Amino acid sequence: MTLQHPANRGGDRPGRFARLAEYASNFTSSPAFFGVCMVLVGIVIGAHFAKLEVTWLLLAGESMTAVTLLLLALLKNSERRAEHAIQLKLDAIAAALLETQEGKPGTAVHSLREAIKIEDDT
Repeated sequence: MTLQHPANRGGDRPGRFARLAEYASNFTSSPAFFGVCMVLVGIVIGAHFAKLEVTWLLLAGESMTAVTLLLLALLKNSERRAEHAIQLKLDAIAAALLETQEGKPGTAVHSLREAIKIEDDT
């Protein structure tokens, strides 16, 4: 277990959790996931209207809570990785502008290219 920023973990290639978080982010932003959520909510509402036992209602509610917590962890990981990639690009752009203004060639162009490549990896 590590407390590093998600973008700094695992070296050049994203790890299994990062890939899973990216897939989850892509799926949860799709119309198919919205449909799945509507079905889940419909099942819970139907369970209430059918006056099922409290055990079944609790099971339905706890299942939705568990899915919510898992999605929160996965989506937060993807959000943090994207945030880090954007910040690296902004830093590289600022450095390149500063080098251009000072008229001194430096490593800013290389840093900017590395920052752009990072987004492809996240």
